[in-house]
Amino acid sequence: MVSIKTAMADRLHLKDHFIEQRISHNRTIMAIFFTLVLFGILTSRLFYLQITSHEHFSTLSQNNRVSVQAIPPTRGLIYDRNGIILAENLPSYTLQIIPEQTKDIDLLLEELGFLITIRDIDIKKFNKEVRRKRRFEGIPLRFRLTDEEVATISVNLHRLPGVEIKAQLSRFYPYGKETSHVVGYVGRINEQELKRLPVTNYSGTNHTGKLGIEKSYEALLHGQVGYQKVETNVRGRVLRVLERKNPIPGNDLTLNLDINLQKIAIEAFEGKRGALVAISPENGQVLAMVSMPDYDANLFVNGIDSKTYNALNHSWQRPLFNRTILGNYPPGSTTKPFFALAGLELGVIQPNHQIFCPGYYQLKGKPHKYRDWKKWGHGKTNIEKSIVQSCDVFYYDLAVQLGIDRMHQFMTLFGFGQKSGVDILGERSGLMPSKQWKKKARKQVWFPGETVITGIGQGYVLVTPMQLALATATLANGGHLFQPQLVNAIQRKSDPIARHISPQLVHDIPIKNQQNWQQIYHAMTEVIHGSRGTARRLNKSGLRYKIAGKTGTAQVFSVAQDASYKASKVEERLRDHALFMSFAPVKHPRIAIAVVVENGGHGGSIAAPIAGKVIEAYLQQFTDKQLNAPRKTKQTPAKKNKPLKTPPKHTLSPESTAEINHNEGHYG
Repeated sequence: MVSIKTAMADRLHLKDHFIEQRISHNRTIMAIFFTLVLFGILTSRLFYLQITSHEHFSTLSQNNRVSVQAIPPTRGLIYDRNGIILAENLPSYTLQIIPEQTKDIDLLLEELGFLITIRDIDIKKFNKEVRRKRRFEGIPLRFRLTDEEVATISVNLHRLPGVEIKAQLSRFYPYGKETSHVVGYVGRINEQELKRLPVTNYSGTNHTGKLGIEKSYEALLHGQVGYQKVETNVRGRVLRVLERKNPIPGNDLTLNLDINLQKIAIEAFEGKRGALVAISPENGQVLAMVSMPDYDANLFVNGIDSKTYNALNHSWQRPLFNRTILGNYPPGSTTKPFFALAGLELGVIQPNHQIFCPGYYQLKGKPHKYRDWKKWGHGKTNIEKSIVQSCDVFYYDLAVQLGIDRMHQFMTLFGFGQKSGVDILGERSGLMPSKQWKKKARKQVWFPGETVITGIGQGYVLVTPMQLALATATLANGGHLFQPQLVNAIQRKSDPIARHISPQLVHDIPIKNQQNWQQIYHAMTEVIHGSRGTARRLNKSGLRYKIAGKTGTAQVFSVAQDASYKASKVEERLRDHALFMSFAPVKHPRIAIAVVVENGGHGGSIAAPIAGKVIEAYLQQFTDKQLNAPRKTKQTPAKKNKPLKTPPKHTLSPESTAEINHNEGHYG
């Protein structure tokens, strides 16, 4: 009974309306308070967004629908001297991906691989671009899509987020093989190039010059980038163009190169390895520049596959190697006219100088014999005979009389041992040795035997075909050393008048006695037109002009003192190099040429016919009157060079009696 009363009392206590009303009132006040606080926070936030930061967020909103796109400039064209196009831009379709607009790039690439052909190299280059470019930029995956591939991608775009097909211009070389070493090619920009190229001007550009003219004149060919502000929808599709600044196209270049002459030179090589450079003696213009074997430059424009590249890069024939400016070759007997001129000018020998050639030469007090290419010798030999029949003994003796330092000084005036300055990057300087050079480079003294073999263009002497052609042109024009030029004119799209590049005279060689030139010219003419000349096969019947030239045969390896050399029993890559330098017509030189045929044997039988075909093809454009016009003999004042010195006659010091066995033996 008591427990029932207690329970009823508790229930009455719980139903105390005053307490319940007070609790409810407190809760209402708390709810209103929290509501006001939250409303105040929301109001302040709205005030911040709508009033205080309106400009900032308005800009962000604008950027979400308005984007700035780079417009790459059109690359300049390249023409030969006759207006034939050597590098052009062809319209093509490019597949690109915007990483920001796709969730899974790997899956997307896999899906694309089912639709079109995508090479491993394409994916590799794409992944590199993804890492170094911003995610909202379009990154190319495939270039030059076919019409079928464009159609296939287009009908599947709805399930390929971030994929776009862009119409672009792609570089193409109509003479991709013939001009690969001269014009070069463009290729996709790599990480190293990205660091040095101006980022702003290369926005939207995927290619840059890699070799040749394309690289050397990149700044002129590329142009200036433009831009446009476009309105886009949520999918990134362009709705309209709001503002546009047109790009400035690159400049067009006209070369001095004659593509028809270039093709004739390549055909004349008939698959042989070597190089040819033809220069105009009148102004230094490069008419032909051939390195064999060649390759197709178009393979590199949009990425070459690894199999093809490895085949080119590891080939023993080295087709990627530009022999015209990178190849260092012993010049052999092609240096003999220059040394003869040095002997005459420095008074070491007289015009009627002659020696007896028994077939070998010996330094005083030394048993070693420096052999002549003609085993039984040439007998009595003067300057003309020494050049016409290429007598080695004559130049062994002349070299000892001149001394290596005077030889070095005189030959550098013709450009030997230094870069020619041709307007293409990567040129080597060759080597014209001296005592100072050997002491610095080899930490050794100069030996008399080294002077002997330098006299026939062997030993340490090395030239590039470009240097040899330049020296020949300088010899042909009477001592005017011009800088070789590949580019003739630069044409802006906005300017109807092209800017021509004037010939650059480096210096004039100060020859005192002009008759010395004539004596050398006469001897070189007899090399072709004389009955005993080493290149007499070029003397064809009905020839409208006369050619001056000099053959050369340069050893690749040394032959022992008493050993004999038989080319048929020697591995091809160890056979002698064949060289030939010439100019024509003799009365008024229009073309000077240098040819090197690697492991070709004798210059007169292998290299000379190649030069002959090029000379004949080039001179067809001239009339008989032009070909036989008088030579320009006026000598302009010397520039940028010191006058020739005439130190005392060279003598052998008693302590310098050591000899070397470097490239000694059979010379032609």
